Amino acid sequence: MTTRQISIQRSSVTSAKPFESVVAALNAAVGHPDMGEFAKKIASAKTYNEMESVVQPMLGKYGLMEFIHFDVGMVLARAQGSGAPKSLRIVLGNPLTMQAMTRHVPDAASYAPVTVLIDERPGGVQLSYDTMASLLVPYGNTEALRVARELDDKVGQLIAEAAGS
Repeated sequence: MTTRQISIQRSSVTSAKPFESVVAALNAAVGHPDMGEFAKKIASAKTYNEMESVVQPMLGKYGLMEFIHFDVGMVLARAQGSGAPKSLRIVLGNPLTMQAMTRHVPDAASYAPVTVLIDERPGGVQLSYDTMASLLVPYGNTEALRVARELDDKVGQLIAEAAGS
């Protein structure tokens, strides 16, 4: 077994907006395909161009779509009661971006699609994201890093917009 040390850079922004407003703003800016249908269409695509024609209409404003979300706050509320902070983990990305990184650095598939965490904290609603570039820097591939930085820019713009900054 080999071990690789990776330092992660986390980008965060805090919003004064209510949790539901932040979530709604993020949801409005990303695509929400029916993942069952999406998977069938991707599986039936015979070429990259066909796959691209399936993916493109599913993307939102920043070229991203939601794959799944986890209502962490619901679990916290079961343990802590109705006063528990709201928390939502959204897994989002773009399959075309993922393949553009993964063909150069196979381990990129461990990190993409990415997670955006939206949670209530004493200072407001925080949106956090571990940058893809920080995860891929140790692999030393300039092309994968270029794609990762483009993804980081898109996710950064998305969370800033959702926060209202």
